[in-house]
Amino acid sequence: MNIYVGNLSYDMKEDELRALFEEHGQVESVSIIKDNFSGQSKGFGFVMMPNRDEAQRAISTLNGRDIKGRALTVNEARPRPEGARSGGGGGGGGRGRY
Repeated sequence: MNIYVGNLSYDMKEDELRALFEEHGQVESVSIIKDNFSGQSKGFGFVMMPNRDEAQRAISTLNGRDIKGRALTVNEARPRPEGARSGGGGGGGGRGRY
């Protein structure tokens, strides 16, 4: 199960997040999302746990728990809506039609 973890402290490291979730079961992968330019954490990440029961236990135990002065938001990750962050947008190419 892919788990969303939000409201992370900006100095939380991936190995610390992994250790937190490993208290509840096997962790397949951990990633904290970072800004492409600065490398600074964006304050959220994802944890993949292969066992659904262990993942549910981790979610119910860790959601709202204070870690490094921040109450974590932990829930099952939902797929990104269709078309979200597709990079498009916009409007006309600059010049008016008339």
